[in-house]
Amino acid sequence: MENPLYYISESIQGTDDFIEEHFNEIEIFVAIGGDGTISTVARKLINTPKILAIFPAGSGNGFSNETQFSKNLDELLDKLKARKSRKIDTFTVNERLSINVSGTGFDGKVVKEFEKTDRGFKNYIKVSLKTFFNYKPIKVKFVDEAYQQYNGRYLMLNIANTRQFGNNAYIAPHASKSDGLVDMVLVKKFPLTYSALFAYRMFTKKLKDDDYVTYLPVSEIEFSVNTKNWHLDGEFNKIKSPIHIKVLPASLTILI
Repeated sequence: MENPLYYISESIQGTDDFIEEHFNEIEIFVAIGGDGTISTVARKLINTPKILAIFPAGSGNGFSNETQFSKNLDELLDKLKARKSRKIDTFTVNERLSINVSGTGFDGKVVKEFEKTDRGFKNYIKVSLKTFFNYKPIKVKFVDEAYQQYNGRYLMLNIANTRQFGNNAYIAPHASKSDGLVDMVLVKKFPLTYSALFAYRMFTKKLKDDDYVTYLPVSEIEFSVNTKNWHLDGEFNKIKSPIHIKVLPASLTILI
């Protein structure tokens, strides 16, 4: 590729400005980074013919794992030459875009604390364990009568467009990014005796409905939760209830 245009991001606004400035002359935008960076680029490409490609360089790389982008540069260059693409779903949380997995509760708090560290998988595990012991469950209340049976207290609530957070931790093993649905994952606070089984199932793609985990496939849903701490694709956000989740079917074109 002769002299590709590039921008080393200093801010989200800077990234937005670069994409807008060169939007008409670029067909494929390559995001280099983790899920948060990729989401920032994707936000400008939603519902356009422009194609998103990825070189993973984050701590979890959940979305790039799920869209078959590896750290093999030759492989990426081959894909860029072939220019094959397909459309996938994304979704919004109160109109803020998410491409992978977003959530509140325990993992929203973990992301908040994790951002104070040097990142890395070891720090993620350390922060997770410390947070687990001190964490008070969140209260979730659904608007739609059909879901009010699920009102209650939960350790965490996740909205999964793909199967994993990152680092091959599969929170929603049956989620599909092209079925017009997201998996809402409700996890009750479980005893320490269950935590090893939960972790084992999550890392082996075997999590399923049981006494502590509930899956609700939805295209749109509204609820309230008594915390503003969220993570969107692993990036900490403050979002006020009521919460409105909406799937945007086939809204993002990715390189394959």
